[in-house]
Order: sequence, then C-alpha cells, then structure tokens
Amino acid sequence: MARDKKKAETEKYTILWVDEAGFYLLPMAVATWAPRGETPILKVKLTRDHLSAISGITLDGKLFMQVRKDAYDAEAVIGFLKALLRKMKGKILIVWDGSPIHRNKKIQAFLSAGAAKRLHLERFPGYAPDLNPDEGIWQYLKRVELGNVCCSDLDQLFTELTRAKERLRHKRDIIKACSLQCGYVV
Repeated sequence: MARDKKKAETEKYTILWVDEAGFYLLPMAVATWAPRGETPILKVKLTRDHLSAISGITLDGKLFMQVRKDAYDAEAVIGFLKALLRKMKGKILIVWDGSPIHRNKKIQAFLSAGAAKRLHLERFPGYAPDLNPDEGIWQYLKRVELGNVCCSDLDQLFTELTRAKERLRHKRDIIKACSLQCGYVV
C-alpha cells in the first residue's frame, strides 16, 4: 500500500477507498437510555429485505455514496464510477476489495473505453477489511447514525439512510478518523 500511496502522490491521483454494504430493516440494536426497570423494546417485522449501498472516501474526509434497492452488479458499479468521474477532478485511484463484481469483464471494458485515462483500480490483498477505511464508515452509519432505528419498509429505510449519509458527510473529522484508524496519514 505504501508504494501505491507514493505513486498516487507523484502522479497527483486522489485516493478513494471503496466498499459495498447492505442495510437491513432489522435495526442494529445498540445500548440506549431508558427509565430504570423499563427495558426498551424494538418492534420490527422479521425480514431479509435490504438496501445495497456503495461508497468511497478520501483522505481529506469526502464521502461519495449511492444507495439502491437491488444488489450491486458490475453495471451498477460502473454507474458509481461514472458518477465519481463527474464529481471529482483529476485522476482517481480506487482501492477496493477483490469482489467478483470488481473483476468483471464489463468493468475492464469500461476502463478500456477511455475511463483508464483518469481512473486506476487497485485491489486490497486477500481478505483485509482492516485495511479499508470505508469499513469504518459502514460501522459508524449502522451503529451510531442508525442504531436502534426501526423502519417499517424499504422506503423509510432509504429515507433514514439518506439522512444519516448527509449528517455524516458534514462530519469530516469522523471520515478522516476512519482513514487514521487504518494507518493512513493525510
């Protein structure tokens, strides 16, 4: 990773750590306050319905995120990459895991069609979630911003997740802390 960071600095790339996650209707139960003797009860229906999200963070604390009802496939990831190319200036170094959708031929074709001029993709070694600061973003959203939040359907979950994302986007110190936690220095 040090070699990639050095190369990114000399060639003026913006490093972006990217990851996907799922957000379920079942709430992330976290500790909370309640009157003594009155245990809080979260009432939700048991379901596996969920939203899929993809995000990327930079060392300077910027957050880019998309949420959808369907699972992410190569075409949806390409849509996210296109959005990043529109929103960010200059060259972008994407660092992500070795998920099969990241190695898909459609993504290689997208790069070959001209995206490689501004976009370079690197994979983390093997199973290494501790190297990806974007994992900290998911934990923060699930445990802090959405902790104990009960949603009745996916539309309400989408609204709550969008609000949580917007709150987090303005907390650059927390986003930077995720990078520091993984050992990356600004």
